[in-house]
Amino acid sequence: MEKNILITGGAGFIGSHVVRQFVNKYPQYMVYNLDALTYAGNLHNVADLESAPNYEFIHADITDLGKMREIFNMKNISHVIHLAAESHVDRSISDPLVFIKSNVLGTATLLQVAKETWEKSNTDSHLFYQVSTDEVYGSLELGKGLFEESTAYDPKSPYSASKASADHLVRAWHHTYRMPVVLSNCSNNYGPNQFPEKLIPLFINNIKTQKPLPVYGKGENVRDWLYVIDHAKAIDTVFHRGELGETYNIGGHNEWSNIDLIKVLCDTMDEKLGRKKGTSRALITYVKDRAGHDLRYAIDATKIETELGWVPSLQFEEGIEKTIDWYLSNDEWLSNVIDGSYQEYYQQQYKEV
Repeated sequence: MEKNILITGGAGFIGSHVVRQFVNKYPQYMVYNLDALTYAGNLHNVADLESAPNYEFIHADITDLGKMREIFNMKNISHVIHLAAESHVDRSISDPLVFIKSNVLGTATLLQVAKETWEKSNTDSHLFYQVSTDEVYGSLELGKGLFEESTAYDPKSPYSASKASADHLVRAWHHTYRMPVVLSNCSNNYGPNQFPEKLIPLFINNIKTQKPLPVYGKGENVRDWLYVIDHAKAIDTVFHRGELGETYNIGGHNEWSNIDLIKVLCDTMDEKLGRKKGTSRALITYVKDRAGHDLRYAIDATKIETELGWVPSLQFEEGIEKTIDWYLSNDEWLSNVIDGSYQEYYQQQYKEV
């Protein structure tokens, strides 16, 4: 059966790398990139794919039931890789209902349309792949334990609660309707094309322009970091080899406290910009901690490594150098996102959803 793959959120950070992975590696697949082009969606992220014969962009909102039915039927969608989501924790604290609509209702809409469409098919060759986050597991103590696939969900923020809800819906459709699904939960991603509200691109830009580096609390919060291209390859692996109904944790084996990570950023940027060592560390400013700030996330990626053979290719020090080099070499991309002019790229082509 020919694979007609719908990748939601494919103009965003992780989604754009997943789209590129599938378009370039699998010319026999037709890849449909569906994105509502909210603030984090940027068609510049996939501009290099526009002329590919096995690629098409679709401007739509996953909460639009009628539109999703139309797309599934017209494009004969056989597989879904679902990444579309509101994802910034700070925004979820200030405006949680946007996250509930997109992440919960949007996922339920896609599941229902996939169920309706695939029930009519004479083949079992379908898949709904839910891409989730380690934040659904809650928080760990410093130096104690790792998130495993069997770890109970304990979300602490509106964002993580909305993603946990979506995961539960995917599993419910699997158990109730025999929907063919797989899920993965990943650690913090970093790399090219990340929207500069996130820590690493924000701080790269602030260091470059010598603006303050606001650090929550004492900077003791710990995260596991995963290079985004490694994540795209892991998604490729789970998509093709994952067992139906299973969950796979994807991590980078790169635990860093926020303050240690920021110091690495500062020192690496000083070296690359020809500044005296320590110049950028002077920009560090400690600010009031975020409400409900989880202390530590850390992934046990043993299952995907032993059962599917995926391992991350980069350790953080190498990945962060590649990331810094990309942002320094793509100053126009970063400037266009910061000043909002990136949206002009598609405003003439696509009306508001």
